[in-house]
Amino acid sequence: MTRKLYVLNGPNLNMLGRRQPELYGTTSLDDVRTNCLRVADELGFDLFFEQSNAEYQIVEWLHQAYREKAAVVINPAGLSFGSVPVLDALLILDTPVVEIHITNIHGRDEAHRHSLTSTAARAVIAGAGVFGYELAIRAADRLTAIDGA
Repeated sequence: MTRKLYVLNGPNLNMLGRRQPELYGTTSLDDVRTNCLRVADELGFDLFFEQSNAEYQIVEWLHQAYREKAAVVINPAGLSFGSVPVLDALLILDTPVVEIHITNIHGRDEAHRHSLTSTAARAVIAGAGVFGYELAIRAADRLTAIDGA
């Protein structure tokens, strides 16, 4: 049986590479997807990689991940700081959740400093740029192995 991994991306990440490159770099989300596919394949994951600007869609994908017993890597983006529905959906999961932020949210302005959704994550990676996605997938792999799933 193939292990499932969901990599979910929240609002505005479709603009990655064009939006505030001084903060987020110039790598596009398509480039991130390509690298995630490579790492997931190397580790034996069947990857589901998506982005949405709609909170409800992120929640639906998290419910789907629950049904498929998939580990989750999530960059909730702006939903990190106030989305109770995304937090509640993350808390349903009984598989590892790794939250990733491209920037170091702890070093940013007050509005971007405190992630509500981090409370549901087993691990949080922040400030490693888009390389954080690879780190998050590798963390999900290790946490899945520890859990015996």
